[in-house]
Amino acid sequence: MNVHHLEGGEAMTQEDILSKKLERELELHGISRRDFLKYCATTAAVLGISEFEFTSGVAHALEKPTSGKPAVLWIEGQACAGCTIALTQVSYPPIASVILDKISIRYDHTIMAAAGHLAEKVYEDTVKQGGYILIVEGATPAADDRFHMGGGMPFRKRLEESAKNSTAVLAVGACSAYGGIPRACPTKGMSVSDVLKKASINKPVINISTCPVHPDHLIGTILYVLVTGKPPELDSKGRPAMYFGEVSMHDNCRRRAHFDAGEFLKDWNDPKQKNWCLFEKGCKGPVSYIDCTVRRWNDGISFCLDCGGLCQACGEPIFYDKVTPLYTAESETSKKIFAKRQTEHLKRKNS
Repeated sequence: MNVHHLEGGEAMTQEDILSKKLERELELHGISRRDFLKYCATTAAVLGISEFEFTSGVAHALEKPTSGKPAVLWIEGQACAGCTIALTQVSYPPIASVILDKISIRYDHTIMAAAGHLAEKVYEDTVKQGGYILIVEGATPAADDRFHMGGGMPFRKRLEESAKNSTAVLAVGACSAYGGIPRACPTKGMSVSDVLKKASINKPVINISTCPVHPDHLIGTILYVLVTGKPPELDSKGRPAMYFGEVSMHDNCRRRAHFDAGEFLKDWNDPKQKNWCLFEKGCKGPVSYIDCTVRRWNDGISFCLDCGGLCQACGEPIFYDKVTPLYTAESETSKKIFAKRQTEHLKRKNS
C-alpha cells in the first residue's frame, strides 16, 4: 500500500486521494477505483514520477470545475489528420477518455463543430487570453506560404502567433516534429522548432513524433504537463525520454536473431522465411529509437513488425526523405545500416 505522511504525522493512503465525487464520475465511465489506481501506478512509473504525486495530481486535475479546464489549441498544417484520428479513436484505457474530457480543445479543424468566422473568433479569443497548451499537427511549408492558407492567413503566421502566448508547444506526429513527408515534397515542409527558431520565438517544443502520433505518448505527455506544470525530460531530439531514445526497435525485435545470423527475408511467399529479418526489404529498425515493440499499437494488439510490415523509423528526424524507397534496402539509411552490420560482423569474426 502506498502511504504518504502529512504534516503532523497523519498517514494518508493513495486510496484516500479519490473523493466520492471523483469515484462517481469514474463509475459513470465504467472505471473502477482499482483500474484507476492501476493506470496511475503504471503511468507514473513510465513518467518517472512518484506514484502518490502522480495519482494526487491526476485526481486534482480531474476534480477541477469544467469551466476551469486547461485550454488547448490544436492547429493543423500540412498533414493528413491522422494524429487527430489516432487520438480521438483511443478506447483503452478508458481513463484516457476521462482525461480528454477534462481539457478544453477549443480549436481543431477536424473535430470542432464550429466553422468560418465563429471558429476563427474562438481561436482569436483564446490566443488573446493566453495560457493554453498548443498542439501542432503537420508541417509548415517553407517553399511558399501560399501552399497552406487558412482563416485568412498563412499557416506559418498562425503557428507563430499561437506559440507566443502558449504555456507549452507539443509538435505531434512526424510532420510537425521534423517535417516528415511534406519535407520531401515541393512545399519543403518545416518542423515546428525550425519555424519558431526562424521567427526568434523562444518556446520549448516537445516533439512527439511517429506517424501518426501514438495516443499513449500524447496523453502521457499532457498528463505530465498537467500534473507537474513543466515539460518532461527530453532526449537529444526533443522527444519525451520516457518514450524515446534508449533502446532501438532492432534490439527488441523478435526477428533480431535472424539479423545476427544473416537470415534475411527475400521471398514473401516462402513459409520458411516468414520470421526472418526484414532488413533487405527495407526495415529501418536498427536506427529507430521508439518503444513500439513494448507499447505496441491499436490498444496494444500489434505493431508494424508483428503484422508483417517494416519499421520505417517514423519517429526519427530521417523520416521520410532519408528512408525512401520504403520497401527495398536502397535508401541512404538502409545502406548505412548494412555497412555498419558488415563492420561489426568483421570485428566479431576477427576478435
